Amino acid sequence: MVTKTVEVINKEGVHMRPAGLLSEEMKKYTDCRVTLKVADKAIKATSVMQIMAAGIKCGTKVEITAEGENEQAALDKAVELFETGFGE
Repeated sequence: MVTKTVEVINKEGVHMRPAGLLSEEMKKYTDCRVTLKVADKAIKATSVMQIMAAGIKCGTKVEITAEGENEQAALDKAVELFETGFGE
């Protein structure tokens, strides 16, 4: 299991487009479970609805955890998406 904490830099937070992009990318790691921890909520990184329901705002700290096959690659991709503002 690998973990890293990132900060949301998108001014609009994690809205529909970033949530969809994150979910789509994390689904590529079929044998790895990626979880986002925001406040006290654990969210499946493959679930657009859970990500959206979390209401992740700009400046929020998000702990990303990946566990399973290719966990480091999955974590690195998730971190890259957050750190680049999901290309926005």
